[in-house]
Amino acid sequence: MARYGLIGRSLGHSFSQHYFMAKFTALGLGDHTYDLYPLEHITDLSDLLERTPGLLGLNVTLPYKRSVMDLLDEVDPVSSAVGAVNTIALKDGRRSGYNTDVEGFRASLLPLIGDERPRALVLGSGGACRAVVFVLKELGIRFRVVSRSRERGDLTWDQVDPTIVKACPLIINTTPIGMFPSVEGMPALPYAAIGPRHMLIDLVYNPSTTSFLSEGSTRGARTVNGLVMLHEQAEGAWRIWQRTC
Repeated sequence: MARYGLIGRSLGHSFSQHYFMAKFTALGLGDHTYDLYPLEHITDLSDLLERTPGLLGLNVTLPYKRSVMDLLDEVDPVSSAVGAVNTIALKDGRRSGYNTDVEGFRASLLPLIGDERPRALVLGSGGACRAVVFVLKELGIRFRVVSRSRERGDLTWDQVDPTIVKACPLIINTTPIGMFPSVEGMPALPYAAIGPRHMLIDLVYNPSTTSFLSEGSTRGARTVNGLVMLHEQAEGAWRIWQRTC
């Protein structure tokens, strides 16, 4: 049995298990399985590997994308640059880390902006922010990060006024605000400053249209939810596992 799975702390609403089990069925891989492995602490990873024979690959979600790096034998250059891992390949007793969130976000962003390089406002400074910032830098897009603390961002939430929103046509929500089941929530922005020249990306994928995106769409903004990124990062993980395991 070829085993794959997801590690994190709260996995009850995971997209990954359904996605990969459907993929295995479509590919006729009846001996492949994908399971959820909630870990109370990231240090429980070693015990998981010891008690789960046939485990070839893992996806990593909150809150372990950074802390898991200390438990790996190697990480690829992208993961090192981003400072986070979301995919682990397991082979011959070695644990290798990769980051496919970067290619996932890139796939969401490029069709939206085309040849434009609009100034961006990145909402949130947590782990999900890291892949976003990597891609923005890669593309030469100027950006500012909004955080609860100036130590982790360029702006605090109370500093985001209409002038800043108007100056940043690209707004990317990397926070979990608005995610199921708290679907009424949305980042604290002066939404009246958003108009048709704006482009909004929400990394949240459940619900598919968050209050943040709905508010932007009402004002004429172009919007993209987190599903494209989710699919692309999953496909990136599968390519890594096929190549390395």
